[in-house]
Amino acid sequence: MATSPANIFDEFPSTRPPVDTQVESLQKLQKAAQKISSILDLDQLIDNIVNEVAHSFGLLETSVYLYDEARGELVMGGVHGCSLRQKGFRLKIGKEGMVGYVASTGQMRYAPDVRKDEYYIGCEESTQSEVAIPLHVGERLVGVFTASHPDLDAFPRQQLRLLQALCDHMAIAIDNAHRFQLERAEREAMNREAEEARAIQQALLPKASPYIPGFAVSGLSISARAIGGDWYDFIPFPDGRWGLVLADVSGKGTAAALLMSATRGMLRSLAEACCTPAEVLDKLNSLLVEDFPAGKFVTLVYAVLDPATRSITFASAGHLRPLLVDDSGPRFLDTERGLPLGLSCGDYSQSTVALSNGSRLVFYSDGISEASNGEDEEYGLDRLAEHVSSPGASAITVLDDVRAFAAGVPLRDDASVVFVQVAS
Repeated sequence: MATSPANIFDEFPSTRPPVDTQVESLQKLQKAAQKISSILDLDQLIDNIVNEVAHSFGLLETSVYLYDEARGELVMGGVHGCSLRQKGFRLKIGKEGMVGYVASTGQMRYAPDVRKDEYYIGCEESTQSEVAIPLHVGERLVGVFTASHPDLDAFPRQQLRLLQALCDHMAIAIDNAHRFQLERAEREAMNREAEEARAIQQALLPKASPYIPGFAVSGLSISARAIGGDWYDFIPFPDGRWGLVLADVSGKGTAAALLMSATRGMLRSLAEACCTPAEVLDKLNSLLVEDFPAGKFVTLVYAVLDPATRSITFASAGHLRPLLVDDSGPRFLDTERGLPLGLSCGDYSQSTVALSNGSRLVFYSDGISEASNGEDEEYGLDRLAEHVSSPGASAITVLDDVRAFAAGVPLRDDASVVFVQVAS
């Protein structure tokens, strides 16, 4: 953020300039206006204006009122030299003071003798002359600037013109700072909302890996943004079996996260009521086809792990093929039928795989396989198979290997993995 100079009006004389120096004064005005325009903190900008103008022109009092459109009032944004009114003081437009009059008419008002001005509202007893100048950006009112002096008729014509010219730049600078302040507040609010959404989404993920004798099952998910559409889940069944899920909702951000949450809730409910993975996906797809917005879909793999038979049965809804590594080497598993969920009606097939001692089964999202490095080269399935085949591989090491490959290039998509390791 820009910082203010020590005194942006040092170049202006505090005494009345002769006529032949007006051009030079205007040139100096331009330099000062450029410095004003560099300040984006609204409070800092207004404090700088009121204090430095008062100092440079030998003024008793200066103030800047900001237009509060919602309430039809002017609120004091900064003041120098007034002992009766403080920042936050309000005036009604068109009803109170020279400030209210100027705001309603859009015209400068100069009172060479404040005792004779019907609109003047006093602050300091020593004030004898005052000028109020509207601050406009185009036709839009931004606020009002006021300056007071202890002498009668203390503002000659050339100084009034100088102040008017300076107020044009003040208005733009204040408007820019105000917009920056609003945008920053909006960004901060959005960031807070995103963090809250992220916390809620993280709470939906499993708190810990399931305890399954003879198996080590783990999962991990990293969002490309604050929130995303990937998720994984572990669902316990009363008979000792476990449901394993990894899914990827189309799109990113809040919309994907909302669809993810809805899909997760429906799948969990169906998993407890249905017998097989294919039946779960059949029923889930029927629900999502009715509810999902056009063009939105979910790719998903749902599996049921049976520790008693050391087998896993899975169905896929257009998701990337699971990777199995056993004594015969790495291979990717297929199912016959399975469209992404939410696109159209269709049926789903399932496959059952026996898990031998020491074998590994991995579900993953395309944020893994399609992660790219600085040369725009993808991580790919071959690298995934090679890493999963290496000793000590796990969900954590898969994501670590993807990060190392990307070498600092941010993930373009959410990256999730579920890793099933059978004891040797």
